[in-house]
Amino acid sequence: MDIKEKIDEVVKKVQGDPAIAKNFEKEPVKTVEGIIGVDLPDDVVNNVVDGVKAKINVDKAGGIVDKIKGIF
Repeated sequence: MDIKEKIDEVVKKVQGDPAIAKNFEKEPVKTVEGIIGVDLPDDVVNNVVDGVKAKINVDKAGGIVDKIKGIF
């Protein structure tokens, strides 16, 4: 299993569907396993959850930086 690929898959779903995003905030492990369709070992699913959170935060930060650049 390519973890980076799974992280990208989950990020797309979380960012594309507000209901999934809300579920991810409440129950990230359950949401990730539901999207991937596999019951993963705790250490693997936690790595995916951490990767998804990091990627979402980076994407949000990038959007903020773009807005700030637009001001100047």
